[in-house]
Amino acid sequence: MTDSGRAPSAAGAAVGRRIGIGLMYGLWRPRVLGAWRVPSAGPVILAVNHSHGIDGPMLMGTAPRPVHFLIKKEAFVGPLDPFLRGIGQLKVDRDTTDRKAITDALGVLTDGGVLGIFPEGTRGEGDFASLRAGLAYFAVRSGAPVVPAAVLGGKDRHSRLSSAVPALRSRVDVVFGDAFEAGDGSGRRTRKALDEATVRIQERLTAHLAEARRLTGR
Repeated sequence: MTDSGRAPSAAGAAVGRRIGIGLMYGLWRPRVLGAWRVPSAGPVILAVNHSHGIDGPMLMGTAPRPVHFLIKKEAFVGPLDPFLRGIGQLKVDRDTTDRKAITDALGVLTDGGVLGIFPEGTRGEGDFASLRAGLAYFAVRSGAPVVPAAVLGGKDRHSRLSSAVPALRSRVDVVFGDAFEAGDGSGRRTRKALDEATVRIQERLTAHLAEARRLTGR
């Protein structure tokens, strides 16, 4: 449940997707590869590399289904707070065990929705080199398949307003990978099982990123 006591809004996320489509295709030139790999129904976790300031909105506008992203609480300021909540996005405190965010995220998956996660935890090189355990927890706990997503391009040409944003009208590639199960099939949620799942996830995400770079020449 969210702070207001309501579950994340699936209808809101659908509105967010329409907004994302308008903004991302209006301001940049996305090229989407492999969108058919995202299961058309049922719970899914999108694991996205994070090197641009627009990675979340870009996925919201290019994924074939509405996405509920776990977003750092620092983004929920001023008018952005009710806006992000209204489009079904989830606030998370990265400095603590945020039980409310965990409940919200699992609720999205229980309802058969798409949960978006930046497994590196924060914006950086976007190479999946350092993963937090949150993705493994959600994947093992829910049993939802993980779909890797790589956002590439635009780092060579920055916006004049911010180095974290690609130059307007530049091409940005979004490449979806094959869905996979993060757990070992046993259903175990022990620390050892989660550590093993994290290693498994990192191997798959790193391999997907290498393949995405090969396909796009980025």
